[in-house]
Amino acid sequence: MANLQMTGILEKMTGKDKDYRYMATSDLLNELNKEGFKADTDLEIKLSNIVLQQLDDVAGDVSGLAVKCVVPLVKKVSEARVVEMTNKLCEKLLHGKDQHRDIASIALKTIASEVTVISLAQSILVTLSPQLIKGITSPGMSTEIKCECLDILCDVLHKFGNLMANDHELLLNALLSQLNSNQATVRKRTVSCIASLASSLSDDLLGKTTIEVVRKLRTKGAKPEMIRTNIQMIGALSRSVGYRFGPYLGDTVPVLINYCTSASENDEELREYGLQALESFLLRCPRDIYSYCDEILHLALDDSANEYTDDEDVSWKVRRAAAKCLAALIVSRPEVLAKLYVEACPKLIDRFKEREENVKMDVFNTFIELLRQTGNVTKGQIDMNESRRVSVLLCMENLSYIKTIHLNFSCAKQVGQVLKLGFAGLHDGYALELDDKIVPRCLLNQEVPKIVKSINRQLREKSIKTKVGAFSVLRELVVVLPDCLAEHIGSLIPGIEKALNDKSSTSNLKIEALTFTRLVLASHSPPVFHPYIKALSSPVLSAVGERYYKVTAEALRVCGELVRVVRPNIQGYGFDFKPYVRPLYNAIMSRLTNQDQDQEVKECAISCMGLVISTFGDNLKTELPVCLPVLVDRMGNEITRLTAVKAFAVIATSPLRIDLPCVLENVIAELTAFLRKANRALRQATLGTLNSLIVAYGDQIGSSAYEVIIVELSTLISDSDLHMAALALELCCTLMTDRKSSPNVGLAVRNKVLPQALTLIKSPLLQGQALLALRNFFAALVYSANTSFDTLLDSLLSSAKPAPQSGGVAKQALYSIAQCVAVLCLAAGDKKCSSTVDMLTEMLKDDSSTNSAKQHLALLCLGEIGRRKDLSLHANIETIIIESFQSPFEEIKSAASYALGNIAVSNLSKYLPFILDQIDNQQKKQYLLLHSLKEVIVRQSVDKAEFQDSSVEKILKLLFTHCESDEEGVRNVVAECLGKIALVEPAKLVPALKVRTTSPAAFTRATVVIAVKYSIVERPEKIDEIIYPEISSFLMLIKDHDRASCNYTLLL
Repeated sequence: MANLQMTGILEKMTGKDKDYRYMATSDLLNELNKEGFKADTDLEIKLSNIVLQQLDDVAGDVSGLAVKCVVPLVKKVSEARVVEMTNKLCEKLLHGKDQHRDIASIALKTIASEVTVISLAQSILVTLSPQLIKGITSPGMSTEIKCECLDILCDVLHKFGNLMANDHELLLNALLSQLNSNQATVRKRTVSCIASLASSLSDDLLGKTTIEVVRKLRTKGAKPEMIRTNIQMIGALSRSVGYRFGPYLGDTVPVLINYCTSASENDEELREYGLQALESFLLRCPRDIYSYCDEILHLALDDSANEYTDDEDVSWKVRRAAAKCLAALIVSRPEVLAKLYVEACPKLIDRFKEREENVKMDVFNTFIELLRQTGNVTKGQIDMNESRRVSVLLCMENLSYIKTIHLNFSCAKQVGQVLKLGFAGLHDGYALELDDKIVPRCLLNQEVPKIVKSINRQLREKSIKTKVGAFSVLRELVVVLPDCLAEHIGSLIPGIEKALNDKSSTSNLKIEALTFTRLVLASHSPPVFHPYIKALSSPVLSAVGERYYKVTAEALRVCGELVRVVRPNIQGYGFDFKPYVRPLYNAIMSRLTNQDQDQEVKECAISCMGLVISTFGDNLKTELPVCLPVLVDRMGNEITRLTAVKAFAVIATSPLRIDLPCVLENVIAELTAFLRKANRALRQATLGTLNSLIVAYGDQIGSSAYEVIIVELSTLISDSDLHMAALALELCCTLMTDRKSSPNVGLAVRNKVLPQALTLIKSPLLQGQALLALRNFFAALVYSANTSFDTLLDSLLSSAKPAPQSGGVAKQALYSIAQCVAVLCLAAGDKKCSSTVDMLTEMLKDDSSTNSAKQHLALLCLGEIGRRKDLSLHANIETIIIESFQSPFEEIKSAASYALGNIAVSNLSKYLPFILDQIDNQQKKQYLLLHSLKEVIVRQSVDKAEFQDSSVEKILKLLFTHCESDEEGVRNVVAECLGKIALVEPAKLVPALKVRTTSPAAFTRATVVIAVKYSIVERPEKIDEIIYPEISSFLMLIKDHDRASCNYTLLL
């Protein structure tokens, strides 16, 4: 039945009526697109022939449908049919009528794009490649045929270039010959073809291509159009092969620079193409082009500053290319930022006056890249107004020494003057180098007045696009240099006002102006803006009423910053904020009460109203009964409830102590209900807001509400979400602190929360903030006097007992229990703490073979208590602990080592000499004693505490002695000790470690490398500036003949 239907369609496709043919072709397309369509061999032949026939149909809409049929047909017929169709289409392309050439070309491109099977692609390429080469190189072929063949070949090479490796050389020779064509269209398409081919070329053929193109460029007397084509070819090759072009830059770059500098004034295209190629080199081969950066910089600056020519339509392209080339230099070479600020920054600022708008945008973008790179390089640097310590290295060729001079510059201007001297004014062999990280910010700060002056001129322009670009520059400037515009705010206000008030302003311009205003308000001191608040607030409040939601949302964010600026402190000294309270309130309230608006606007209005109430609440007593219920209502809306919860957190933390009696009960009830919601972010915000409300208004909240909250909190305390558990425990602590006199609250905590806490403490996942919150929770239980110390202590110790059905308590859980026991003891007072220590030491005296679990926990508890409190009043406690080193159980030995080290932390003068003496005299216990020493050192490094000089000398002498130990475990512990003590005493350790990198003992060298690894941590430390200049000495051990040293160096 299907074949009969297909036969009918094919018959109609050959009819004389154009409409019949169109409908039949459309039916065929529908049939071919059906998933279940299958054709036998005869039908395949008929289908392929009829579709090829329809491609030549005199009716354009019929031939267009036939091209669409090619897409599914290629996927539904056999490989032989597709190859046959390809051959026939090539024949039409090369020898058919002119009117059929375009449709044949489109069909061939369609086949190339639809083929996905590698075997089919290879079969097609066997016949397609020779015919395309023939169409490109045959002398009798017209320009139109060559262009079509080049277009198809470009698509084929882009997709299947790697499958044509055997034909690469043949294709390359054919294409290179076309670069000499007299037809510009042929040359342009040839460039694209070679670029597509280059990505799959071997290094040898790529080198051959580059050498050939450079040879043509070096040929004297070459036509200008040929030179331009070959320069384009160089740029296209670079963009196609990326870093692989690096080895050929030595031959290429000098030629391009020579052409760009020697080109006639009228040959703007040549300079444009040259700069585009250099831009590509900078982005793709930054390492290889380093030696040419100075020449490229001067070339780009010269071309960007060229005077306007009569033929303005062409010259602007050169300036645009120069700006982009300079941007590529900035992005790829951040280490030369200081030089760029001296040589390029003033010229870029001067080019803000560019007449051609598109070029001006590129100049703005280039300057923004300069600012961004400055921000990236100088992240974490000190404030610009602080004194700068700049190291100046003055090298004099006429002298036989190099002298380093350390100068203190009190302002950026002085640094800039010295820099300009160094880069531009020194002569007779003088050179100057400065700290790369400090200098760019200094120089940028020096240029701020010029930047603002130039940008203000741009903000007075009529062009919207120009003003958007100008605000983008200002925005990036404020991000990189906060507080840099303090002296220029007055001059910028008119530009902001005009952008927001002008009827011709677009939404994009208003958003950019508002974004800049928000950033500048947030990054500068409030008094800076006080003289201009009236001028600034009026357009911002008008923007709150804009119809476009993004403008409104950004205006509301600016209002939030205005609130902080208008009243930076509760006293409000020095500025009368009251005239601005109600205008701000009314503008925000109008948006808050409007339900028919975008979610972003709703959220911004809620957040902003929260700020207004928390800042101006004492001046809005009549308005609070109106606006607070609206915020409560927003808590009931699923879309806005999270933002409303955060707004009440802001209100609760206000120092004004806002009066909330009309809504407090409802707010607490809503928040308590939110603790049951699945939305994690909502529960998290709710816990924080409840905490703030209870701290501020605990005396106004009933005991029954507390009890309901506690019931809900108990469900959140588990190891499935430790962050949520930490917040819930913190809230429990707040509840107990706030309601000491309420026995019901204490009872609810004991009955609901304590069992969950005792379950959580046994989790092997417990750590960080959750563990800290749990410790505070047990301390708060003791402080609240609602639970007896003895009961809690028994509960904690009992939680360490393994349940019959489980395999035992995890090691991490024992450490958690021990920490909570220690905190509990300290909270209960000295008497309870002392009795607990006595009880724990008695446990250690029991037979360890029968009470190993108890002894293990007792040792950990003693260690945690000893770390927090001096236990020297307990006679011979160190001796009792060290006896546990004899235990047959490894976990007890380890716990004893841990306990001894932690006890020493609270009284170094007594216990540290004892540990060092034992290490020297007790060879069998040496490994465990070294672990005890490690605990002391690690704790000192974490607490940022320093050892006495005499102690350091003794420790170092002992550790360096054991660097050569035959036991790897001992050496690893020694290395960790050295690494951690280096964090405390870097000035002593780093030189000592460096000396031992040349030790004849392989074990010592390996230990030194591991020690360096332990001294490198993620957070900033004082060791950083000491070890940085010496790190190469340690890294050189990668060449050490000892394999262990090499391997450890690789891990650094």
